[in-house]
Amino acid sequence: MKWVALAIILVIVPYTYLTLHYRKPGRAFEPYHDMKDRANTLRLLSAGFQRIALDAERPADPVRGTASAALFPAPGGLPTALDATLVEKPLLPAQILTVNAAAAANALFPYEIELTCTLPDNKQQLGGAQLYLRSQEIFIIPDFERLSGGLLARTRENLIRLTIPAGALKPGRYHITLVGARLSKAWTLQVK
Repeated sequence: MKWVALAIILVIVPYTYLTLHYRKPGRAFEPYHDMKDRANTLRLLSAGFQRIALDAERPADPVRGTASAALFPAPGGLPTALDATLVEKPLLPAQILTVNAAAAANALFPYEIELTCTLPDNKQQLGGAQLYLRSQEIFIIPDFERLSGGLLARTRENLIRLTIPAGALKPGRYHITLVGARLSKAWTLQVK
C-alpha cells in the first residue's frame, strides 16, 4: 500500500506543478461556442456592421421626468441585412411598447435607453442586449433566453434599461431602431 501512495505522490506533485505553471490564463477553449462566435463576427464585419455589447438591467422603477425623443413605429422582426448575417438568431421581445431615450447625447457620456416590452410567454428572461452599427444606422436588439425546467417569469411585460457605453458612438446623427418581433420603435439621435 505504501508503494501505491508513493506512486500517487510522485505523479500528482509534478502534474500539479506543471498544470499550474503552464496553464493558459482565462477561460477554456469551447470549440462549438468559440467557432460560432468567430463566424458571426466575420460575417458581421463583412456586412459592414460593428457589434457593441450593451449593459442591460431590469430596474425596479422607471426614470421619471426626462424628455424623450420623438418615437415612431417601425416594422417588427430583424432587419434584412442582420437576418442574413447573424449565425444564431436572438430571441426577440414580442413588441416594444414604450421607449424613454433622449434625442441628444454627448459622446463622452453613457447613453441610457429605458423601454417596456412584452414577451410571447412567461418562459423567457433578459439575457443581454447588442447594438449593431452600420454607418449612421443603429439596430438595438434586446436578447432573451429561455428559462429551463418549470421556471416561469412573473409577468410578460418587462421594464428594461440599456446603457450604451461612453465613447461607443462618434459625433453625428443616427437613426436608431429598437427591434421587436412584431412591433419595433425608432427615433433619431444627435451625438455631439
